[in-house]
Amino acid sequence: MNRIEARLQQVQAKGEKAFVTYITAGLPDMEGCAKLIKAQEEAGLDVLELGIPFSDPVADGPTIQAASYKSIQQGTNLKKVFDMVEKLRGEKCELPIVFMMYFNTVLYYGLEAFAARCAEAGVDGVIIPDLPYEEQEQLQSILDKTENAPILLQLITPVSRQRIPMLVEKARGFVYCISSMGVTGQSADFHKDVVTYLQDVKKVSKVPVMLGFGIRTAQDVSSLKDTIDGCIVGSHLIKMMEESNYDLEKAKDYIRTFKKELNA
Repeated sequence: MNRIEARLQQVQAKGEKAFVTYITAGLPDMEGCAKLIKAQEEAGLDVLELGIPFSDPVADGPTIQAASYKSIQQGTNLKKVFDMVEKLRGEKCELPIVFMMYFNTVLYYGLEAFAARCAEAGVDGVIIPDLPYEEQEQLQSILDKTENAPILLQLITPVSRQRIPMLVEKARGFVYCISSMGVTGQSADFHKDVVTYLQDVKKVSKVPVMLGFGIRTAQDVSSLKDTIDGCIVGSHLIKMMEESNYDLEKAKDYIRTFKKELNA
């Protein structure tokens, strides 16, 4: 069973909500990034989204854009990230890892080569914000034919109302529900119909429903806990790491506190 599916089954069996974080690959450097991933696993993180730096992100706000640019300037590329993940797996890291990336990077690497390398390195899932569901067939077909290939996870937005049944019909792992219109990093300014929208997804989804974009603390989602199965934090954690010079203990404390409050 895929690591994402196995972990989320464990979380649900305990009657808990899952906590997912996003960090930019290659920061503060490749070695430091690996240490940050290990620290988050030690703190009890459920799933990690690892952002693959890209020059023209369409879904990311200023914080992640700046982090991505800095990482690119330091020489981070997909090959190096694959190598880092593979090394982590060799060191017994079992934290589920999802690549958050843009399709041009996958296309440039080659679809078949990408699927094969993901399987070899131990990547569990892929989220591609700029690849619409209607255009996923070729990549999905290649992933389906590749042993131990990652799950292609689905993004759902507040304006996806008529498309929700289609988007979740064959979903695996979890569905990523975006809390608002716009880009990452907005301060818990959720869409006005977020509750109804999440309930619509929950009614038809056979996999856990995660909420992301603009979340900083467990309090931000306290009113939605009966509807979602977990949440995702990205920009806030990236800012915290930058401001603390990538203090691993601060990252661990944040994750432990968030999980405790999320499941209080």
